[in-house]
Amino acid sequence: MRKGELTRAAILDVALDLASRDGLEGLTIGLLADRMNMSKSGVFAHFGSREDLQIEVLKSYHQQFEQEVFYPSMKDPRGLPRLQGMFSRWIRRVTVEIASGCIYISGAAEYDDRPGAIRQELVGMVLAWQEALYRCVQQAAEMGHLRADTDPHQMVYEMYGLILALHHDARFIQRAGSVERAYAGFERLLQSYRNPESPVFQLHAVLKAPSD
Repeated sequence: MRKGELTRAAILDVALDLASRDGLEGLTIGLLADRMNMSKSGVFAHFGSREDLQIEVLKSYHQQFEQEVFYPSMKDPRGLPRLQGMFSRWIRRVTVEIASGCIYISGAAEYDDRPGAIRQELVGMVLAWQEALYRCVQQAAEMGHLRADTDPHQMVYEMYGLILALHHDARFIQRAGSVERAYAGFERLLQSYRNPESPVFQLHAVLKAPSD
């Protein structure tokens, strides 16, 4: 990478850390310049505006999420094992973010009633992840792991609810045992949708941390 590209990547790393802590709206050029020991004009040279910077931070966060959660899960067998892998890696990422914060969740609170390019970008990323989960649930039903009448949208809605509850209780309330409760909720969710004629997939496949 050229020097300019290295500097831009370093700025993005620091910006992502700041946005995770303070939210996208808390990310300012002045604060970022101070952290980078650069001038404001130096930061602006790499990003045309504060909004451009915020969108690039979102893209960087989304790329990390895909690398840690989505792409490794695509190596798991199709159907329920892949869905379990997705949820396991998703929880693992949330537990890491308890100390900092999830930009998807904090961003939803910041931009739920604020139209514009940042909200549009954020919504698109969340919908892309939900679509991946929908497809995985559909495949599990098609392969007979889940009941044929499984509603993918309803199941993903309930999975999302578990993740939001985990983030709330673990980060905001700081309640011990929140991760275990999330796994227990997911186990009950699987049991409610499981095809009784299909071999039972035990949750130990989820509880065991993926090797990647």
